Amino acid sequence: MSKRILFTGGGSAGHVTVNIALIPKFIDMGWEVKYMGSTHGIEAELVKKLGNVEYIGISAGKLRRYLDWENLKDPFRVINGVVQAYQHIRKMKPSIVFSKGGFVSVPVVLGAWLNRVPIIIHESDITPGLANKISIPFASKICVTFPETKEHIKNDKVIFVGAIIREELMYGSAIKGLNLCNFTRNKPVILCIGGSLGSQRINEMLRRNLHHLISEFQIVHICGKGQLDNSYNIYREYKQFEYVHSDLVDILAMTDIVISRAGSNSIFEFLSLKKPMLLIPLSKEASRGDQVLNAQSFKSLGYCEILLEEDMKDNVFKEAINNVFEKRHKIIDRMDKNGRDNAINKVIELITAISL
Repeated sequence: MSKRILFTGGGSAGHVTVNIALIPKFIDMGWEVKYMGSTHGIEAELVKKLGNVEYIGISAGKLRRYLDWENLKDPFRVINGVVQAYQHIRKMKPSIVFSKGGFVSVPVVLGAWLNRVPIIIHESDITPGLANKISIPFASKICVTFPETKEHIKNDKVIFVGAIIREELMYGSAIKGLNLCNFTRNKPVILCIGGSLGSQRINEMLRRNLHHLISEFQIVHICGKGQLDNSYNIYREYKQFEYVHSDLVDILAMTDIVISRAGSNSIFEFLSLKKPMLLIPLSKEASRGDQVLNAQSFKSLGYCEILLEEDMKDNVFKEAINNVFEKRHKIIDRMDKNGRDNAINKVIELITAISL
């Protein structure tokens, strides 16, 4: 009888990409793989593209940090999700649950714990998110991406594994990327990406300065769902997408520098591909401050430049882009010194050992 693993995590692409990197490995090893997430979240869309993984949708509340009438309903959604997760897990009897975090993971972790199923949690950022903070007491082990995270989670369950990177990122084609965007080799390429949900502030800043930037650069803009603006399609040097899935590897292959938020999964992928970065982290007012810490860690190692959102003005934005481009060779040299830790194998070995 083959072993069975249940993955969970969702709410944003960052809470899914690590799972997507691991899932094919377990399928190749002969494990039965299932995924539990919210019924209509981005995780459902991304996981179903894999084609050979059973997806189980459950009720999920959102762990908001702001006042909203939906906060009154969410405890009932979470309780309903715990009941659903408990019943599904009791029936499927997984050997282990691997949780990437996000609000949907909390009911799954609780449902697994109630069924006495071992749980491994993965935390990408320097400080744990709210969902993982809730889940940590129920976990067998907590895998972390930054060594600094051990200072924020005082627990002997913590294991530093490093960044889990999707292998397919290494096989992108710059020629395919150029053809996709109708770009040439005559100008360097900037990729601007605000995360899977986009960033309205970055989108507005980029577009307002587009006519200056395209004199020197070709720009690919992944702007987020519902944030396309077709009035800018008049520029040959500018190509915009709401979201990119399989073509992202080719876009990254042709990219010279990246403008991005500072979500951990994304910036470690850019690091693995040696793409110099201008990071514009979510401010502490709009988040728990994790992206600021992520960006500061990368800056200290020489992998990026940082532009704080509160400092983002037209002239500062353009200067920051030019600064990264001028420093790109120096940044790439620093990135070359970053040895790739085999995080995927570390996590696979840990999961296999705990599920025995």
